[in-house]
Amino acid sequence: MTNSRINFAKAAPKAFKALIGFDAAARAGLDPALVELVQIRASQLNRCAYCLHLHTSDARKAGETEERLHMVAVWHEAQTFFSERERAALALTEAVTLISGGVPEEVYREAAARFDDQELAQLLALIFTINTWNRIAIATAKVPGTDERVAR
Repeated sequence: MTNSRINFAKAAPKAFKALIGFDAAARAGLDPALVELVQIRASQLNRCAYCLHLHTSDARKAGETEERLHMVAVWHEAQTFFSERERAALALTEAVTLISGGVPEEVYREAAARFDDQELAQLLALIFTINTWNRIAIATAKVPGTDERVAR
């Protein structure tokens, strides 16, 4: 089956390049394992199979365990698998991704208690970028497992 939708990177190269730059800037200074957890959780919430496949593969390559990867979707119930910082980041990821009700003050305060201002800004930027990537992949019907960086 071929994808009849546009190739966003080719059709809007300046926007794509700007998003790559924003994504790289957002990651700067954040723990790579935390970056992948945030991207996985947002991709789960957005039901973006393409990005979920990509980021679980990246997390495995970076040394993340299968056990923790399986627990990301149920992190509320599996709190012993994640540090306080990771739980705060996952909660903020959920609040920003599902933003229709705003970001609850308690969630924001917990994240602000675990991350300094620069880290918190970086974390927010990371959440913004993965949500944008998810929307691009979903809107253009990207097929999971077709990214050349990820071997199946």
